[in-house]
Amino acid sequence: MANQFKRIMVTGGAGYVGSRLIPKLLDNGYQVNVLDLYIYGKDVFGPYHGHKNLTEVCGDIRDPETVRKAMTDCDAVIHLACISNDPSFDLDPELGKSINFDAFRPMVRIAKELKVKRFIYASSSSVYGIKNEKNVTEELALDPLTDYSKYKADCEVVLKEEAAPGFETVTIRPATVCGYSARLRLDLTVNILTTHAYYNKKIKVFGGDQLRPNIHIEDMADAYLCVLDASKEKIDGKTFNVGFQNLPVSEIANLVKQAFDEEIAIEVVPTNDNRSYHVSSEKIQKELGFTPKYTIENAILDLKAAFDKKLVTDPFSNESYYNIKQMQQIGLT
Repeated sequence: MANQFKRIMVTGGAGYVGSRLIPKLLDNGYQVNVLDLYIYGKDVFGPYHGHKNLTEVCGDIRDPETVRKAMTDCDAVIHLACISNDPSFDLDPELGKSINFDAFRPMVRIAKELKVKRFIYASSSSVYGIKNEKNVTEELALDPLTDYSKYKADCEVVLKEEAAPGFETVTIRPATVCGYSARLRLDLTVNILTTHAYYNKKIKVFGGDQLRPNIHIEDMADAYLCVLDASKEKIDGKTFNVGFQNLPVSEIANLVKQAFDEEIAIEVVPTNDNRSYHVSSEKIQKELGFTPKYTIENAILDLKAAFDKKLVTDPFSNESYYNIKQMQQIGLT
């Protein structure tokens, strides 16, 4: 069946998730415009660079003319670009706000002016804060605990305010993503633990009892394809959690340990980060038929394979694998 949208604009398309999503979009017959600052490197699409259906725009989402240029002739937008995670945001809160929040409404309005039909916003499961409920569903009140998650939640409100006939909107709240991609992040729980186990034969667990929702990067990219493919009636104005396994950090550490033949030491240390929540992804499964296929164990083995193949260089000193280190390195303003 033919795609209902022809050309997709992906902001932050050269990022961790974007570098897996863009090839999938191209393989599925979409024309794709990427808007990204490319601060983590330009060679993230491998053989897909130069693809006849790929247009790459190096630019800032805070510049309306750049946004307009990249969005022209697009039927749908997947907005991934942001300063990701709390430490990166806290490095320069004004910078974080300017990218994660201030640029959002102007971008949405440009999309409406250009007759974009569907706008998909990547929020975060961190908007829920600490919850005592057994399952955190999309209907629960948001309780963001940090500026990063607060502005993620505020953008959800903006998107609802900007909803209009002919302009379909949907919010995705991803769990913590894990696994290998060409634009690799080593500052995420599963990825951090696997990296230390592989290179140091020792992993450090901060706390351990906190529940963390996880989603494999392949499934995360597939979720965006699913939302693109869904009918207007199924997604317009809705919000979907996207996660799979909710596990305590200590259990994730044990899964990493079990993936190695040699002995891996686990050190447990106290933490002030007590965020803990069990995210339910039943809604997207029931309403859109999306079911994750890959586990945390798959992510660990994928990372191990990439390390074995020498696809990762200087994992502890290479700033490009760590958002906050790279931002400091280039002096992003």
